[in-house]
Amino acid sequence: MNAYSPENPYPPATWRLLITPPLDGAWNMAIDEAILHALAEDGGRPTLRFFQWQPPALSLGYNQHWTEIDEDAVKRRGYTWTRRPTGGRAILHIDEATYSLIIPQNDPRIVGGIMESYRVLSTGLLNGLARLGVEAVQADREGTAARRKAAQKLGPVCFDMPNRYEITWQNKKLIGSAQLRRKKIVLQHGTLPLYGQIDRIIDVLAFSDEERQQQRQLLPERATTLATTLGRAPQFDEVAAALAQGFAETLNLTLIEAPLTAREEALAEQLRAVQYANEDWLKRV
Repeated sequence: MNAYSPENPYPPATWRLLITPPLDGAWNMAIDEAILHALAEDGGRPTLRFFQWQPPALSLGYNQHWTEIDEDAVKRRGYTWTRRPTGGRAILHIDEATYSLIIPQNDPRIVGGIMESYRVLSTGLLNGLARLGVEAVQADREGTAARRKAAQKLGPVCFDMPNRYEITWQNKKLIGSAQLRRKKIVLQHGTLPLYGQIDRIIDVLAFSDEERQQQRQLLPERATTLATTLGRAPQFDEVAAALAQGFAETLNLTLIEAPLTAREEALAEQLRAVQYANEDWLKRV
């Protein structure tokens, strides 16, 4: 997948394209952090990854309090829960395409600070969505501020409000993203709901009856799925391919499919045991 263009502002680069089979939440988060550590050790490579979650999982932001979830409801539905290395609020990962980007902080594509990197990377997402026939836009500062003021207080659900440069369609959040910067490496996560009821997350969070009823009304007004924008249920493979092409064209990349290295696999296994599947670590906040 060669995206060279003389008009592209970024120098040509080759990144790994990694598409992993569906895994549980703890494995998915451990893999992303393992890639980050390996890259920081000069034993890895910049990576664009697409993945799914099996069984469905609820993930909390890195500093979100664990009591905001309803553990019994999570277990009754056969879900698991974990904590992301990135920030933000709760996401139910079900019927979705998730991406991660792990790249050095000095890469010219993200130089200029967090918000500028969000803007650039979101442009890649918009390019990919356009290939699917979706005319989405980036959330702007003014619109986001107005929506936050109207909402007064943010709840525990990630998709109830877009941040600046996140992706929206007809004023509804379509892709949510979050970023981590550690060891001079940037890890950005993003979630694109493909189909299904956007308000299913409400069933596994610790709401009062009144709050739950309010959220059921508000969330569908604030967030949407790719199926709603397309009028059909998209498949994970076609979405991953379109988004990969969007990133490649926008960022002047050649993407080469390659598996995890032995070092990354070992790091992921360790991180899963110590952090992402460890209840003491998950409930530290």
